[in-house]
Amino acid sequence: MTSRGFKATARTSSEARAVARTQTLIKGANGIGTVRKTTLPGGLRVVTETLPSVRSATFGIWAHVGSRDETPALNGATHYLEHLLFKGTERRSALDISSAIDAVGGEMNAFTAKEYTCYYARVLDTDLPLAIDVVCDMLTGSLILEEDVDVERGAILEEIAMTEDDPGDCVHDLFAHTMFGDNQLGRPVLGTVDTVNALSADRIRRFYRKHYDPTHLVVACAGNIDHNKVVRQVRAAFEKAGALTRTDATPIAPRDGRRVIRTAGRVELLGRKTEQAHVVLGMPGLARTDDRRWALGVLNTALGGGMSSRLFQEVREKRGLAYSVYSYTSGFADCGLFGVYAGCRPSQVHDVLKICRDELDHVAEHGLSDDEIARAIGQLRGSTVLGLEDTGALMNRIGKSELCWGDQMSVDDMLARIAAVTPDDVRSVAREILGQRPSLSVIGPLKDKQASRLHEAVA
Repeated sequence: MTSRGFKATARTSSEARAVARTQTLIKGANGIGTVRKTTLPGGLRVVTETLPSVRSATFGIWAHVGSRDETPALNGATHYLEHLLFKGTERRSALDISSAIDAVGGEMNAFTAKEYTCYYARVLDTDLPLAIDVVCDMLTGSLILEEDVDVERGAILEEIAMTEDDPGDCVHDLFAHTMFGDNQLGRPVLGTVDTVNALSADRIRRFYRKHYDPTHLVVACAGNIDHNKVVRQVRAAFEKAGALTRTDATPIAPRDGRRVIRTAGRVELLGRKTEQAHVVLGMPGLARTDDRRWALGVLNTALGGGMSSRLFQEVREKRGLAYSVYSYTSGFADCGLFGVYAGCRPSQVHDVLKICRDELDHVAEHGLSDDEIARAIGQLRGSTVLGLEDTGALMNRIGKSELCWGDQMSVDDMLARIAAVTPDDVRSVAREILGQRPSLSVIGPLKDKQASRLHEAVA
């Protein structure tokens, strides 16, 4: 790949065409829900899920790069690049890219996370060839011009400012820093004002060349589609860019390794003149590949996943101390987080934290009741299915599964894994996760005396 996209070599497309491999990963009844995968020459993977009953299709390209792949000086480069790929190619200007999808009533966007980036377009099934051509052109032919880097710098700085103006969002970045410190997982995905201002077009181009090779990409498409047609259209788009010329290339493997988080009892306070104090109390969780993640999901749902959850009932329903209170999990390739968030009046922050800590300690020691676990399993099974009833969600599922796990799990298998969780499984993971000493992040207008008492919540 050059700074203007992929560099073609003398190898012909017919030579590359001979090594494509197609597999059926999930066999759906009458083709519905069938997931197929083709690995193209050059290491590009194309995964599709067929849903003939809809009239839409979502096409996405997942890149095996996120903010954890950045050095301190490059913090924010992945997200910066996400913006720049919309700014134009040799074939299309930024206006051409957006107007092409707008003209057919589609939607196009992208998102950057700590371990991956995704670009996608959702359109009518008849307009899928257009979406494939536009998104593939963006990924393979971005110009990354100096003037575009300068213009987009201002937009990204405004995005950072917007995030900092939302303490309910910003507190989760603060919690990541509290838990991981100043390393790849602890730094913000957006970068900082200083790092974004320091990034040059040349450095971003080098980052692009390194991380957007076909071996680092997964193409995912879901909806009323034909797998073979999608493969042919993707192949044509990438061959046009000279991207599928290495017949010996193999896809990059999912991330692995083992990171041990030893953070305990850390407290970080960010003073802001806000009407509420925003708090996250949490501890290390599980990696996304850990088989106990199903039990942790049930535990998370019972603790803070809905209106009947313990935290919601104790903090909001019984005492009215917060409008928003919930728990959540974040799983990475080699580690994870478990957190409890609440937004409350500054004068109530210590009461809220005490209730949350008491509930976590009680569940760690005594576990949840069988009724709570059964209700959480039912809630989690229902939300899993309901969350997959559009082509965008299906595209996300198959794309992320291929990139992060290297395989696919059917919805029925997912539901079976959730249903197989036992009360003993949940109590075991509760003892291990909730029994750890927590750390705490707070954003709000707390006075010095209040701030000094925050350490009591993690003692």
